[in-house]
Amino acid sequence: VRAAAGARIGAHEWPLRLTPTVRAALTELAALYGVDTDLRNVDALLDKLGPAAGLVDATLRNSANPTMFDAGYKINVIPGEAVAHVDGRYLPGGEEEFRTTLDQLTGPDVDWEFHHREVALQAPVDSPTFAAMRAAVEEFAPEGHVVPYCMAGGTDAKQFSRLGITGYGFSPLKLPEGFDYHHMFHGVDERVPVEALHFGVRVLDRFLRTS
Repeated sequence: VRAAAGARIGAHEWPLRLTPTVRAALTELAALYGVDTDLRNVDALLDKLGPAAGLVDATLRNSANPTMFDAGYKINVIPGEAVAHVDGRYLPGGEEEFRTTLDQLTGPDVDWEFHHREVALQAPVDSPTFAAMRAAVEEFAPEGHVVPYCMAGGTDAKQFSRLGITGYGFSPLKLPEGFDYHHMFHGVDERVPVEALHFGVRVLDRFLRTS
């Protein structure tokens, strides 16, 4: 029963949910690549964006991926209980849908609970803070294009949100063409060029002095 519940969770196709941040990102990217911003067919739009689609594809819908399963102690004994762990992530405003869907997928014979739960955040992209970040980047990289970004991972901004603080992730780096930083996350050789950090310091200094 529990293995079947895990299989249902892993096979579930979550519906598309465009948050304001992701909607703004798709609009900016479509303009940058000179393609129609047809948000009625996001999959077709992503195909036209090429590698840039990687900026948004993990934040288009909730997700739940079974990653651990623990059951039994002996080959010829049917386990009396089993525990599965699922890496579940919901979009801003998507927690209720996530809970309801997990209830349906696990069924009446399986109980589930959060091992770790945090609020899913988003910050407005039409704020003076975002405008100041955009201006700081464009001053030092006028050839660049600033695109709003919704991060799929964790952030300390969740802790500050409890104090009523709206947080933005802003760690500007100017990376060489072809430097695939995203695929280096949490890797053994995770790194950035020193010049990329120098650029980031200049941009952050400008942002802090003008915001």
